[in-house]
Amino acid sequence: MNPFSPCMLTRREILSRTGMGFGLLSLPFLDGSNARAAHSSDQQSDGSQHDREPFDLRRKSPHFPPRATSFIQLVQTGGPSQMDLFDSKPELNRRDGQVFEIDIHDFQMQSQANKLLGTPFRFQRHGECGMELSELIPHYSEIADDICLVRSMVSVHNNHTEAIVNLGTGKMFIGHPSLGAWFSYALGTENQDLPAYVVLRDPIGYATSGMLMVRSGWLPSVYSSTEFHSSGMPVHNLQPSVPLPDGMQRQRLALLERLNEAHLQKYPRESDLDARIRNYELAARMQLSATNVVDISSESQATQRLYGLDQPHTASYGTRCLMARRLVEAGVRFVQVFVGRGQPWDHHNKLNSGLKTMSAGDAPSAALIQDLRNRGLLDSTIVFWAGEFGRMPVAQGDGGNGRDGRDHNKNAGSCWIAGGGFRSGHVYGSTDDVGYAADENPVTVPDLFATFAHQMGLDHTRVSHLHLGREENMTDSDVTGAYVHDGLIG
Repeated sequence: MNPFSPCMLTRREILSRTGMGFGLLSLPFLDGSNARAAHSSDQQSDGSQHDREPFDLRRKSPHFPPRATSFIQLVQTGGPSQMDLFDSKPELNRRDGQVFEIDIHDFQMQSQANKLLGTPFRFQRHGECGMELSELIPHYSEIADDICLVRSMVSVHNNHTEAIVNLGTGKMFIGHPSLGAWFSYALGTENQDLPAYVVLRDPIGYATSGMLMVRSGWLPSVYSSTEFHSSGMPVHNLQPSVPLPDGMQRQRLALLERLNEAHLQKYPRESDLDARIRNYELAARMQLSATNVVDISSESQATQRLYGLDQPHTASYGTRCLMARRLVEAGVRFVQVFVGRGQPWDHHNKLNSGLKTMSAGDAPSAALIQDLRNRGLLDSTIVFWAGEFGRMPVAQGDGGNGRDGRDHNKNAGSCWIAGGGFRSGHVYGSTDDVGYAADENPVTVPDLFATFAHQMGLDHTRVSHLHLGREENMTDSDVTGAYVHDGLIG
C-alpha cells in the first residue's frame, strides 16, 4: 500500500512529511507539549523545573501552607459606583454642581460640562469596626465585620471589554489565562468527581465580555472553566439526548476509553488528547455528582430565604450564590458567579433607580458570607466582590447638566474581599476628596491576584507556563510589578 495514502496518514505525519517538516516544528508550541510549570509538586529542591505531563486536575501541593483552599469570585460587570455605595464623600456632596478643577480627557458623551455630582444616599457606620456603608446596601451591615473593603482599586482602561478582561485575567489584552484557570493549573481540584473551575452565569444571558474572563488562554484546555446552570440540567450534554438502554452508555464510554488509551500509547506526548480523555472521564463521574451538588432543594427553607430565593428580584442571583457555597463545600477549587447578563451596574443615566435595583443583590452576597461563616468555611474560602472599574464624580446626561448618571472611571473603584485570612472589618486604601482617583495604597488587579495566590499557598512568580518561548507567570510580575499587599492580610 502507498505509504502516502491519505487514509494512512495522521495530521502529525502529514506535517512531518511535507514542507520539509517545518510544520512539525510549531506543533509543540500549539499543543503545549513543551510547557513547564514552576509550581508543580514534582519540583526539585534546587528549584529547577520538570516537564509536567500529562496535564491533569489531580490535587497538587502548594508552595507553602495556605490560608485558603477555595475561591469564589462575584463578578459585578458594569462598574459599581463607589461614591454611592462604599466610599462616602462629604466634600463631593458639598461641591455638588460645581465645575471639577481637573480636566478629564476620556469622557464619553454628555459629561463635557464636568460638573460634580453628589450622592443622594446616606452613609452610616456598621459593625464593631464602624465601616461606613451606603443605605443602598443594608444587608452589608450584617457582614461589615467580615469583609475587607478596598477603596483604592484601579483599572487599566475605561472601556468595558478591556477592563473586564483585566478583572478576569490581570491583563488588558484578550487571550491570557483567567485566574480560575491559573488556580486549577497550580492546585488542581479537591474532588475528582467535579471540575476544578466552575462558572455560574445568569440563565437569561452572558455578561458583557464575560466569556473572555473564563478561558484557559494558552494554558492546556483541561484548565478551562465548566459552566453549570442554575435551572434545568446543571451541565449541557452531560446526559444522552435520547435515553439509552441500561448499560449501553457505560459500554460506549468503556469502548471510547479503550480507543483513546490505544491512541495515547501510540502518541504518548500528545497532551491535548490526554486532556480530552480526562475530560471524558470527568464527565462520566459528573453524571451523578454534578446533579447532586447543585440540587438546592435539600437546603432548609431558612437558608433559601437567607439567599433571597423567595423574592423575585433576588432569586436568580441568590440561587447562584447558594450553588457556589455548595460547590466549594464539595471541593471545587474556583467558582465564578456573574451577577447578571450584560453590564447591569453601568449607570450612565437613571443612576438612582438603577442603583436601587442592582443593590438588591446585597442580600445574596451577604448571605453567602454569613452561610460560609456559619458552616466554618469562610476561613478557608476567599470571596472576592468587584466590578471592572468605578464611576466618575461628575454628572453624565443631558450634556453633563443632567443629574442622573456617571461615566466609567479607571482611576478609582471599590471592591471587597472576605475570608481566607484577609483582614476582617477593615478598610484599605482611599481616594481623593471627591472619589476621582486612588490616593493611598492603590491596588491593581495583578496586585490582587498576587495577594490571592499568597493566601492560597502560592508564590505568584513561580506559577508559570512556557508560552511562545517565554516563561510567563500568573501575574506577569516582571512587567506589571504586581506584589502582595500585606495590609490586606490579617
